[in-house]
Amino acid sequence: MEAIFIPIVMTLVGALPMKPQESSPFLSQVADHTWIIGNEIWNLTQGPKYGVQLYYKDHDCVGGAVGHYVSYSSAQGADYIDVIFTADEGEMHWVIFSGLAGAYQYFVNRALPVLGEFRTLWRLDNTTFPRGKTNLRDEALPPLSDYIAANKVQDETWLSPDGNGYITKYDFTAWVRAQTYYGVYGDSFGSWYVNPGKDYYNGNHLKQELMVHRESATGDAVQLNMIHGTHFMASSSDVFPDGKMWGPWLWYLNNGSKEDAAKRATEEFASWPYEWFGDAAYQSRGSVTGQLVLSDGRPAANAAVFLGDKTPNKTALDMGSDYYYTSYADANGRFEFQNVRAAHYGMQAWSNGSKIADVTTSFLRNDIAVEKSRTADLGTLTWDVSNKTQIFQVGDFDRMSYGFQYGGAPFQHALVASCPENLVYHVGQSETSDWCFGQTYLGNWTILFDLPKMLNSTIARNATLIVSLAGYSSGASSTIWANGQWIGNLTSDVPGLLNDPSLYRSMTAAGEWRYFEFEFDPDTLFQETSNEITFQMTRSTTLHGFMWDSIILEW
Repeated sequence: MEAIFIPIVMTLVGALPMKPQESSPFLSQVADHTWIIGNEIWNLTQGPKYGVQLYYKDHDCVGGAVGHYVSYSSAQGADYIDVIFTADEGEMHWVIFSGLAGAYQYFVNRALPVLGEFRTLWRLDNTTFPRGKTNLRDEALPPLSDYIAANKVQDETWLSPDGNGYITKYDFTAWVRAQTYYGVYGDSFGSWYVNPGKDYYNGNHLKQELMVHRESATGDAVQLNMIHGTHFMASSSDVFPDGKMWGPWLWYLNNGSKEDAAKRATEEFASWPYEWFGDAAYQSRGSVTGQLVLSDGRPAANAAVFLGDKTPNKTALDMGSDYYYTSYADANGRFEFQNVRAAHYGMQAWSNGSKIADVTTSFLRNDIAVEKSRTADLGTLTWDVSNKTQIFQVGDFDRMSYGFQYGGAPFQHALVASCPENLVYHVGQSETSDWCFGQTYLGNWTILFDLPKMLNSTIARNATLIVSLAGYSSGASSTIWANGQWIGNLTSDVPGLLNDPSLYRSMTAAGEWRYFEFEFDPDTLFQETSNEITFQMTRSTTLHGFMWDSIILEW
C-alpha cells in the first residue's frame, strides 16, 4: 500500500522561535520550510517532509537513511516547548524538555481521510542501530546482503541464503497493548518508543503490530509507531472525529542500554496520564468497576474485558475511531478500568480461557457513562451462557490458538506448513496439543467421539457445532461433515470470512477472530460410538487457511 506523506508547516505554542541555548529546548528556522529543533542533548533538522540529521552525542543517527516522518494509507511549560508541524490533515507535536534525550510526540486530527494505516516512524542508520527489540524478540536485524531478489517469496519475505529458513519483517511483530518499550539499538546508541497510554490505539487485547524491521530497499533500521495499524486484521477503515488525539508517547535516545530504556519506561508508565499535558479532554478521566458473574453461577474468572464504542457495529478488534481500554477480570470476575477519558462507552467481555474456557457467549452492555474524577460502579453483571449439553470441546475458547501444536509459538514464517494434511483426534484419548493450530492443506481433519448413553436424539431439538477461528486467510475452503452428512461450509463466500493475513505473515496465536454455529439434525449422530465430525479442505492456497480457537459440539 502506497504511503501518503503529510506535508507540514511549523508553529510553536506559547513561545517565539529560539536559538540554541546551553540548557534550553529550542526551535530555529534555517531556511524556507526547514527548521532545527532540539535541546542541549540532541537536535533534528526538519524539512517539509522528513526529519533528518538527528544529532545525538555528536553523531548523526540518521546518516543516509530516510529519517523521521508521518504517513497514512487510504501547552507550554516553563521547562519545555511544544513545536507544532501543521498540515490540512492535522498537527504533529514535538514536546521538548530541557535535559531530555528525546521528545514527547502526539498527533491531533483535523481532516484525516477515512483510513486504515496511520503511523509515525524513524528510518535510521543501519550501522548505528543494528539490533531490534520488542518485548518478544531481541536480536540483530538481518543484514541487507541476505535480501536476495531471487529468494523473495512474498511481500517483505525472503528465503534465507542458506535455504534453511526465512527472513521477514513480520517476525518482529508484538502485542500492542502488552508493549512496554521497543526500538532499535547498538553498542553506543539506542532509539526507543515508550507508549504508556494505549487508549488511542485501535483494537482490543488481540491487536498485534509490526514494531521494528530492516527496510529491504535501503537497509535502513526502521522503528515503527503504528498508532492505527492493520497488518493482521481483516479490515479496519475508520472515520476520525476532529480532535482525535494519538499520544503523547515518548521517543527516547540513549547509549543503547536496554536497562536504561526499561527504567525510563517504568517511570513513564507510573506518571501516565501526564500531569504536564494541559489538554482538558486528556485530563478529564474517570474509572469503571464491576463484577461479571455467569448465569450458571460461576464468576467470570480472568475474562477479557473491553471498553469501546457504545453501540458497536464492528468487532472489538476492528474499532479505531475513538479511545479504547482493555483489562482482565480477576478470579472472582471483578474488573476495573482506570484513567478512562470522560465519554460514553460499550463494554464487552469474552472468555480468556482458564476456568471459563467452555464459555462461547460474549457479554455486552451499552452506554456506560464515564465522568471526570468519578467511578462508574456497574455492580454485579449477569453474563448469559449456553444451557445446552456439551458433547465435546477441542481447544479452550479464548479467541487464540493456544494449547494446539505450535499455537502461540514465536512468530515464524511458514510454521503452519508443519501441520499435517490429515489428522484424527479421539475425544477422551487425544491431547489438545494433538490438534495443530492451523489447517492449510487439502485433506481431512476428523474428530472421533462417542455419545453419552443418557442422550436420546428423540428428545433433542437440534445439535449445534460451534466453530471458533482465531484467524482465517482466504483462498481456502472447507466442507464440514457429520457421519458423512453435510452440515456446512467454511469458504470466502461465507459472510464474516474476509481475509486476514495472519497465517501467511508469521502469526501463530491470532488474527481476526470469527465465530460460527452449524445446527443440524441430531439423528445424524445415530451411533453411540465412533461418531465423526470432519473438516474436509477442498480448496487450498499456500499458507492460507484456518487458524483454530475452539470446536465445540452441543446437544
